Amino acid sequence: MSNRIQAAEALLRLKAGNSQYIQSNSYTGDVSSAIRANTAKNGQFPYAIVIACSDSRVIPEIIFSAGMGELFTIRVAGNVIDRHQLGSIEYAVSHLKSPLVVVLGHTHCGAVAATIAGEGDSHIQSITDKIHKAIGDETDDFTAASLNVKYAVAEILDAFRHDGLEEEQVVGAVYDIETGEVYWN
Repeated sequence: MSNRIQAAEALLRLKAGNSQYIQSNSYTGDVSSAIRANTAKNGQFPYAIVIACSDSRVIPEIIFSAGMGELFTIRVAGNVIDRHQLGSIEYAVSHLKSPLVVVLGHTHCGAVAATIAGEGDSHIQSITDKIHKAIGDETDDFTAASLNVKYAVAEILDAFRHDGLEEEQVVGAVYDIETGEVYWN
């Protein structure tokens, strides 16, 4: 089962999946024993790479009504980009042939809130420092999340500018945890 589709079609699938999630208010992705057996035998063919926050309320497979093997998900607090995320993106683009990269921020993000508040204990400091570069002195929740996403998109495009990853293959979005809706940057 190969999902060799273009970035535009992958984006349409994500948008349709989010609409389905909002309307049904339930998870409809395929996690059946048949799909587990299929992916075990034939491998994974994710149609999108999603870099999302580690927040337990932000689950890309549910948000986009995606089943097993459909999304290559990378999660890190604040959906920031570093060499580990870039390596994972490179793997999914080069080896799994995923046509679309999505940076998914969200409202009420704890890492963004910590940045706005000027907090940063020990290990999270590297994350809040990165977010501060993205948002500056912005204090509005949605705007800060959106700026953080745009910064990450720019970092990905810059890192892969010589590797053939086109601008339309890397998109940003902000998930509203109250409504379930994804707003595309």
